[in-house]
Amino acid sequence: MQNTSKYQYLGKIEDAQMLKSLDEQAILCLNREIREFLIERVSENGGHLASNLGVVELSVALHRVFDSPRDHIIWDVGHQCYVHKMLTGRLDCFDTLRHSGGLSGFTKRSESAHDPFGAGHSSTSISAALGFAMTDKLSGSDAYTIAVIGDGAFTGGMVHEALNNMEKDLRLIIVLNENEMSIAKNTGRFANTLSKIRRGQAYFKAKKVTRNFVKSIPLIGKPLFAGIKRIKMGVKNFLYGSNYFEDLGLTYLGPVDGNDAAAIEALLREAKKLDESVIIHAKTQKGLGYEPAEQAPTAYHGVSPVGKTSQKPNFSKVCGQVLTELANEDQRICAITAAMGDGTGLETFHKAHPERYFDVGIAEEHAVTFGAAMAANGYLPVFAVYSTFLQRAYDQIIHDAALQNLPLVMCIDRAGISAADGATHHGIFDVAFLSHIPGVKIYTPVTADGLALSIKTAIKDNCPVAIRYPNGREHDDVLTRFYPGGACDDIDVRAWNIQDAQCVIVTHGKIVREAIKAVEALQEQGVRAGILLCEYIKPYDKLAARVAELIGNPETPIVFLEEEIRAGGFGMMLSDAMRRQGTLAKHAIMAVDDNFVVQTKNESVYTTAGLDAECISGAVVTLIDQH
Repeated sequence: MQNTSKYQYLGKIEDAQMLKSLDEQAILCLNREIREFLIERVSENGGHLASNLGVVELSVALHRVFDSPRDHIIWDVGHQCYVHKMLTGRLDCFDTLRHSGGLSGFTKRSESAHDPFGAGHSSTSISAALGFAMTDKLSGSDAYTIAVIGDGAFTGGMVHEALNNMEKDLRLIIVLNENEMSIAKNTGRFANTLSKIRRGQAYFKAKKVTRNFVKSIPLIGKPLFAGIKRIKMGVKNFLYGSNYFEDLGLTYLGPVDGNDAAAIEALLREAKKLDESVIIHAKTQKGLGYEPAEQAPTAYHGVSPVGKTSQKPNFSKVCGQVLTELANEDQRICAITAAMGDGTGLETFHKAHPERYFDVGIAEEHAVTFGAAMAANGYLPVFAVYSTFLQRAYDQIIHDAALQNLPLVMCIDRAGISAADGATHHGIFDVAFLSHIPGVKIYTPVTADGLALSIKTAIKDNCPVAIRYPNGREHDDVLTRFYPGGACDDIDVRAWNIQDAQCVIVTHGKIVREAIKAVEALQEQGVRAGILLCEYIKPYDKLAARVAELIGNPETPIVFLEEEIRAGGFGMMLSDAMRRQGTLAKHAIMAVDDNFVVQTKNESVYTTAGLDAECISGAVVTLIDQH
């Protein structure tokens, strides 16, 4: 239960309907309380901070103007929906945000009727909103649909596909939340004056009266109105610049200060009256109300819980440092990111080699094809991307990179199960969809030295290469067992405790730590098990021969362990290769079994997936008993 007794208004908001009775001063006070609450709770428990601080006024205004859940409020990505959750009956359980079985860090349909469409990935909101608005029209519903999308997400191609299919006569309002870069040509005194006029109620009233009057003139009314509109647009474009949205035939309102509670609410109310598809251009400030986040919004995009620090660099930073050093020596090396330069550690590269650093926006498909073409022209492109976002570029990996055997290196960050962000960010599919693409190599380092060596090797491989590594840092329990002599100079399969083992666990990635716990627990029961840790997994035929060589006895039972989807994954592919080579006897595959690994309360993500140390121990004992 969340303690909100110190707040004058926040603790009394049981649902969004209560907001409608508050006066202007109460709303201003409530907004301050929301910011104070966010800073305190997110700083302590971790989560997305800067983006949520920026949309406080907008979130409150949306719920004052519209009637959720009857009206559909759809947040793009969803990482900026914390205030929305607080206002829709989830304040009391806010401490569970991003914890096992608690509130999701994104919108989630199963969590609340106020989350009409789930999110987690970017640039989907307008397509989703169009689906809601179109079906409301078909069913005769008078509900409104509101999509809230940032200017960063607007770089995604899916947004423009949706806009291309927009219809004028829908109860659809798109709120373009600009907090970093300009979308429309709106600088200068004239633009500011015009936008102020276009926000005023008198302007909308006069516009409506004039439109109705002109159209009512017999015979010539409608043609006259169309002519006046063309002249008006011509004058406006000459003075103000063409507007992308109005060129698409949509009504454009703004820009408006999205952190001005009264202004944003007034414009939302006007948009609602128009009864047609509308774009509202709102400008907000990320991190507003918390000076460190205002000064460095990127650094406060996602914050870790208090006390979680380490002296070791995380894998993302290692990736950036290694690429920068390699690029110092080789002018052909380029780095590509899809709006995740900081998250993937490429900011170091950006500072050192700005002319060879390419941020293509939230456009993973484009990033892969762009990189493949660079490779075709003699360069060495490296695309750093989160596993969960690489899913969007599946077609391009096959047809533009692999089919042409182009040397594109994909550094796949955040590989494996994501405990905090949950199902939308689990990196559990890349192994399966990359494993069946001909000619792609897959490296799986779990140490900083291993990642560095993988990148250096991949640059020279002259084929598509995926290097997948987990979120976080290397761990001492892995180093002491598999790398007792320190760094290694080759990419191989590392063995621990396999001599005379009754069963061998073959695995890769950070789940090896659960395997270590299982082996040590089994030792206490008198069961001897060992582990083979794979630093590469594809080509599988090569790996199968190496695993068989290290185990020695082809009758030794094997547990193939992975934290990815079972179908078409590591366990299936490697066991098949070993079977074809005649080196596989009793075995079991432990993997994510046809589900999205949605955690239940007070349970680790590995327990939810059936992949924790206890489950691994049980699988080993069962296999030995069967043998």
